[in-house]
Amino acid sequence: MKSMTGYGRATAALGGMTLTVQVSSVNRKVLDLSLSLPSAWDALEAELREAVRAVASRGKVHVRVELSRGGDAVGESAAANWDAAAVAATLVRLRALAESHAVPFVPTAELLWRIATAQDSGKTAVSIDDTLTQDIVMATVDDALRAFAAMRAKEGEALLIDFLGRLEQMERLVEAVALRAPEVAPAHREQLLRRLAEAGLELDPGEERVLKEIALYADRCDITEELTRLRSHLDQFSTLLRSAAEIGRKAEFILQEIGREVNTIGAKANDLEIARHVIELKNELDRLREQIANVE
Repeated sequence: MKSMTGYGRATAALGGMTLTVQVSSVNRKVLDLSLSLPSAWDALEAELREAVRAVASRGKVHVRVELSRGGDAVGESAAANWDAAAVAATLVRLRALAESHAVPFVPTAELLWRIATAQDSGKTAVSIDDTLTQDIVMATVDDALRAFAAMRAKEGEALLIDFLGRLEQMERLVEAVALRAPEVAPAHREQLLRRLAEAGLELDPGEERVLKEIALYADRCDITEELTRLRSHLDQFSTLLRSAAEIGRKAEFILQEIGREVNTIGAKANDLEIARHVIELKNELDRLREQIANVE
């Protein structure tokens, strides 16, 4: 079992700078993948997507690939490395261009910063065309994805323990309902006869009308079939939890079927003790539904 929530990070040296790859994910019914990488590296996008799909089939996954110098992304620390003469020359050219078109030209601090960072980024850009660079980037991506998958697996183990505990509690509640079920019709018979006596209607318990009423009630409150299906669904859910395949969607369907049987039992049984067990079953079921949304 794997959680849909995870994080992985890996770094490597590349072109005198630091390559950092970060992978993170949150819950989503389908695989929703987004990538953030240097624009010059767009050629790697298809390969990156395939690498992510190999470890994740559901969830909103974001992969961020960036180069940095001294801990800052390329372009962010450009002020410490700009060529003042080149910035000034660019500014002169921009002024001349503006004057030739009769456009007012008033340089701002923001404009100077953009010129400086653009020039520095151009100097430090690392080409992705050579095979060695591609290999380093993809190896770093693989390392980040392994850390990402390991975290999702660890969280999945914690979820599995929680699921099994709640499933065991539900199985105990189902058996308590099954133990009480045969007593419902006789209890109704005693209650019916008591009410008739209190009303001053002395009827023979063996009279046809009484027997018919009791038989109809026993048929209406019979939950044998619902208990059989409920036990089957719980067994299926238990088996699925231990499966190595993707379980999220199928688990959601089984929990939906479990909920249907629990609701039917509550409606048919018409018994206070069974109603209490049904409420507890619904509480556990709601918690399972909340948690299953975290499972791939």
